[in-house]
Amino acid sequence: MTAYALAHLNPPPTVHDDVFVYMERIQATLDPFGGRFLVHGSLPEVMEGPVDGAYVLIEFPDIDKARAWYASDGYQAILPMRTDNMAGTAVLLHGVAEDYDPAQTGALMRAAQNAQAG
Repeated sequence: MTAYALAHLNPPPTVHDDVFVYMERIQATLDPFGGRFLVHGSLPEVMEGPVDGAYVLIEFPDIDKARAWYASDGYQAILPMRTDNMAGTAVLLHGVAEDYDPAQTGALMRAAQNAQAG
């Protein structure tokens, strides 16, 4: 099942050159794990709530590939170029199956909550 790496980044007004080097090198770290950018540095069109910064979304074939990429020597070697120069949050996310049904998930969550309450 598809997985994603999602980053919410807060670039400073003047971006350090190391961040540009990181950007130039990141794709080579993704290739062995089947990673590809879906969103890169996009400023959001805010529909609800407060938001600042920019977003990055990378797709992987599965969560194991996403974890392996993040832990890889290649990525760990360039990661400080970004983290030392730009604040942000990065997470790995499991995708959902093609037949995912949010109504079923809601019903299961309601039943679990009711079981805890009663």
